[in-house]
Amino acid sequence: MIQANYPADSSFLSPILDSYDVVVIGGGPAGATVSALLAEQGHSVVVLERGTIPRFHVGESLIPETYWSLQRLGLIDKLKASSFPKKFSVQFVSDGWKESAPFYFDMHNSHESSQTWQVERADFDKMLLDNAVEKGAQVRMNAQVLEVLFEGERAPGVKVKLSDGSGNSESKVVNAKVVVDCSGTSAFLSNRLKLRSSDPHLRKGTIWTYWKGAYRDEGKDEGATLIMQTEGKKTWFWYIPLSDDVVSVGCTGEMSYMFPKGSTAESTYQRELECCPALEKRLENAEQCMEYYATKDYSYTSKEAAGDGWVLCGDAFGFIDPVYSSGVYLAMKGGEFVADAVHDALALGDTSAARLGAWKETYSAGVENFRKLVYAFYSPGFNFGSFLREYPQFKSNLVDILIGAVFKPEHDAMFEAMGEIIPPMEEAESA
Repeated sequence: MIQANYPADSSFLSPILDSYDVVVIGGGPAGATVSALLAEQGHSVVVLERGTIPRFHVGESLIPETYWSLQRLGLIDKLKASSFPKKFSVQFVSDGWKESAPFYFDMHNSHESSQTWQVERADFDKMLLDNAVEKGAQVRMNAQVLEVLFEGERAPGVKVKLSDGSGNSESKVVNAKVVVDCSGTSAFLSNRLKLRSSDPHLRKGTIWTYWKGAYRDEGKDEGATLIMQTEGKKTWFWYIPLSDDVVSVGCTGEMSYMFPKGSTAESTYQRELECCPALEKRLENAEQCMEYYATKDYSYTSKEAAGDGWVLCGDAFGFIDPVYSSGVYLAMKGGEFVADAVHDALALGDTSAARLGAWKETYSAGVENFRKLVYAFYSPGFNFGSFLREYPQFKSNLVDILIGAVFKPEHDAMFEAMGEIIPPMEEAESA
């Protein structure tokens, strides 16, 4: 079995200073992007990562628009030189066996950004963090932030517990002009400040594992992401080809359906696998090579993006259902938005909530386009093929969102045509 634990990188255990321009909580794609871009601008930055690096993480499929964030970080050549499988398309399977034609990204855009990658997150995330260090950021693992400190409404720093990996630890106050929360779905500040609002229509759970020796298509389709709905559309599977003949296969559905009383992750997974003949066929000669993992994929957002001296970023600000593989892209794109806002704030000497959160409206509008398409996917009476046959003029809009080009205003007409399958976000409730 593949082990999800990796040896810690001791280079990330160095002592840290008492004060920095920016403290970043969390070393995932959002934190690595923010810290790299701010360090490149000459700001002193420390990333406080509570775990070890590298680490196992789900969310392996990149979408094409991630290219531009990777280009800005200077990582395109490293991705090209990597062993990560190349991804040229996404394909949908409905009712457990009906395969659509693949959506080839280069038919929409001939630029090399139309080809992306399927990544092992342990290696990819470490690549991002190593890049941040090369640009001047400091990374400290085994650094658990205990609290963000406040003086009135302003956050002047954090209190952190530092461990050496051998059972010894100490607490330390680290001062900062800006605290950036990139703590992922744990949403450290959003939860503590009661800013988090969950989406009542997207309360999903996921069970996933890895398989070795599963069937792959040939040629250009070998690295394609497959989104495979089960019979009755109660659940769907992702199928993501990785290196070394390994495939990531996860199942997502309503929490109550995925985790009924007395069930196990294995029993639910196997139950749903029997409802997806197209996937069963791909796995018939494969061997499971990792234990089952389960998570709650509640979609949520935060009512505020920033306050005086602090700002949320990536999943710490909001999370959207993983059906379109948007997670890493939104983390990195959000990291760009936040890094630019923090740089401007520091340059102007104005670290107010308004300055640090100036990106929220633009970013949220893009996430909303993903959210609307997620609702369309889950709607029992909706089918993308039927929709495009009736409205062929919207195919480019649909592909735009599948590749991540969501920060465009011209998608409104498509969602208007989809009609009442899109509930208003106002129905979100406090978590």
